[in-house]
Amino acid sequence: MSEQGVAGPHARVGCRVTNGWTVVRADDEIDIAFAPLVRAEVGRRLAEGHRHFVLDLCGTPFLDSMGLGMIVAVTKRIRSHHGSLRIACSDRRLLHVFALGGLGTVYSFHDSVEQAVAQPPDGEGLADWPPARS
Repeated sequence: MSEQGVAGPHARVGCRVTNGWTVVRADDEIDIAFAPLVRAEVGRRLAEGHRHFVLDLCGTPFLDSMGLGMIVAVTKRIRSHHGSLRIACSDRRLLHVFALGGLGTVYSFHDSVEQAVAQPPDGEGLADWPPARS
């Protein structure tokens, strides 16, 4: 399927559907300027009926607290639609930001989009999100 998405003045959020997952690709810094674009793309796709998402951060060079806040916000929206979310990211620096924000153990991280979409959505969704901490 061809890739679509929204564009800002200097950035683009791409989107495609693969194996039942809606893959939202963010190749720019996810900060105060770019986070709303990602949020808008997920919201638009939810309105179209998409429920199962992979947030592709493989090309994302930077993520700040605004980016983390946006990811939590879209997770809540996806959850309200009985959907699911996986994050494709192998960058140790970005994973460290999730860990510092207390989110390193509450998301399903995958090293690549291919790994994240390998199995179709199973319907589990985010009903138990966030998982209880031990």
